[in-house]
Amino acid sequence: MSGILEGKKILVMGVANSRSIAWGCAQAMEEQGAEIIYTYQNERLKKYISKLVPDEKYLFECDVTSDTSITEAFDKIKNNFGKINGIVHAIAFAKKEELGGSILNSTRQGYAQALDVSSYSFLAVAKEGVKILNDPASLITLTYMGSDRALPNYNTMGIAKAALESEVRYLARDLGKDGIRVNAISAGAIKTLAVSGIKGHSELLKISQSETVDGVNVTKEEVGNTCAFLMSNLASGITGDIIFVDKGVHLR
Repeated sequence: MSGILEGKKILVMGVANSRSIAWGCAQAMEEQGAEIIYTYQNERLKKYISKLVPDEKYLFECDVTSDTSITEAFDKIKNNFGKINGIVHAIAFAKKEELGGSILNSTRQGYAQALDVSSYSFLAVAKEGVKILNDPASLITLTYMGSDRALPNYNTMGIAKAALESEVRYLARDLGKDGIRVNAISAGAIKTLAVSGIKGHSELLKISQSETVDGVNVTKEEVGNTCAFLMSNLASGITGDIIFVDKGVHLR
């Protein structure tokens, strides 16, 4: 089946490079007919996404740690594209010191930063998103099973992802009346820039591969295909869910 997103305009937030899961989502949705709009955090990071998306009319600066920046970005997107049909939130961050050893290594500042960028930002984006989203529309974020399992070294990020998944349920409850569905994709371990920040990430990838049902790690393209489905009208009955796309690793 093809063209399931024909005529839809979708915002993707969090593309870092061509290996990003967010890029896999963007590519899959574009292949299904969607027009993709992108945000980047600042001018330094713009140079990376510009290599992937050379047409600047699709690029908007948005620092999710600033409510002002989010508001300005969404105002510009509305002025340039009008109402849109969906948002993919693929943004997370924790200091490297928070992603290794004992959870007791966590600091007040590092913990707060991880929760702000990785969890609260989804809520902040939703607040502005409702102003420019059509009915129906879809909000999707990315999570990982470290949200409900104490995985080695994931630590503060696991706590942040747990908060993020809780947000998905509360947002789904409150935005349903506006025709907005809210879901999260729990992707398996993929070699990305984000994963490389976790201590022992190479071992994590190996372990993940050994626990898949077919011995092969999931790809960003497979995650992207699920994102395209969830963004489409075919998924009209799905909201408030955490969808695992990890080749069965979560079964172990």
